[in-house]
Amino acid sequence: MRFLKTTFAAGAATLMLAGSVLAQGKPAEIKVGITTFLSGPASVFGVPAKAAAEMIAEDINKKGGIGGVPVKVSFVDEGAGGEALVSNYRRMVQDEKVDATFASISSGSCNQLVPVAEDLKVMNFMWDCGAASILETKKYRYNFRTQANGTPEMLAVLVYLLKVKPDFKTIAVVNQDYAWGRESWEIFSTALKAMKPDVQVVAELFPKFGAPDYSTEISRLLALRPDVVLTTSWGGDLDTLVRQAGQRGLLQQSTFVLGIGESSIQRLGKDLPEGLIVGARGDHWFLHPEKKNDAAFKAFNEAFKAKTGAWPIYPVYHMSQAFSALQTAYDKAIKANGGNWPTREQVVDAAAGIEFATGFGRPVTLRPEDNQGLEAQLVGVTKSVPGYDFKVLDNMMIFDPKVITNPAGVRSVDWLKTLKPEFVKMDVPTFKQ
Repeated sequence: MRFLKTTFAAGAATLMLAGSVLAQGKPAEIKVGITTFLSGPASVFGVPAKAAAEMIAEDINKKGGIGGVPVKVSFVDEGAGGEALVSNYRRMVQDEKVDATFASISSGSCNQLVPVAEDLKVMNFMWDCGAASILETKKYRYNFRTQANGTPEMLAVLVYLLKVKPDFKTIAVVNQDYAWGRESWEIFSTALKAMKPDVQVVAELFPKFGAPDYSTEISRLLALRPDVVLTTSWGGDLDTLVRQAGQRGLLQQSTFVLGIGESSIQRLGKDLPEGLIVGARGDHWFLHPEKKNDAAFKAFNEAFKAKTGAWPIYPVYHMSQAFSALQTAYDKAIKANGGNWPTREQVVDAAAGIEFATGFGRPVTLRPEDNQGLEAQLVGVTKSVPGYDFKVLDNMMIFDPKVITNPAGVRSVDWLKTLKPEFVKMDVPTFKQ
């Protein structure tokens, strides 16, 4: 397949240079263990990501593998949660002897597994979880985040809102009551207070994770009539909230901001109206304005749709980023080792500070000071266009990660407090559909 040739061009170069001189200690395969939601409401993220992992691994292997070694993937259901997830992760590392892991989607899962990976000394790429605090409270050697954390994700959405609707006076939040829901609101509200302190927060609503009914929250918001309603909910929870809010006219009454809503657009279809602000958790969009003429990008998207029946969503692209980071780290370690196969520790050393092309958006850098990924952010507004039975994104802005990410060694909330109203005046490229 042509679809990943751009993403993994570096690997091919390594093969050409080193293929015949690699040491005989080369393994039979590189085993990658992946935690993702295969059951439960979050499987709307996890199952597409699994499909992407299988496609990408297959494509890498068709091209000769990484350094001439094929990749083998295995999966653990993140939906098991709690003790079962930790136990299954340990089994995958210790019994299956995986060379690297990609864990996880949920910030709660990452909080559980990151210390385990560190204890087991296995290279782990946090491929989707967004809680900023994970890498802000402790320095890790074996853990890397191959995408952004919640700070640039929320800050990009806020700056977009302030640019397109600068005169709003009131805001409310409806978020899932768990780590991400609370932390994302803390990030957003801290930045909002710094840049637009006159805005009044009229409601902070945190319904139970997995709540089937939002009538209480919707009734309150209808009565309060906030100018803006923010939600960073995701998956089935977000879908349910949007549908119920639309049925009662709330989506028309207030400007709705779906902070990480890109993955729900296709599922919601005609239930999602025009004019909602949507964040993409990176610069991920199957109609990415800077990639629209990229043949490999189009080919991957079409191949994924043929395999799954839907266009890729951001967990798909985040999975690709983890594979790109893995390949880049191995390529770098092989080169540094004179073409010989590297040890696990040499690959870990090589991963620090790498920059890798994703093939699906702008390059990502793993900041060496704290192993945090610097990832561009795309935000847009929903619009109806011919040819799609769901809304697409228009008036898209792509934010430079270096501008909207807190410096290494500085906690997100502390940095956000230093922002000034002038911050919103940053130049950001804007793209029409």
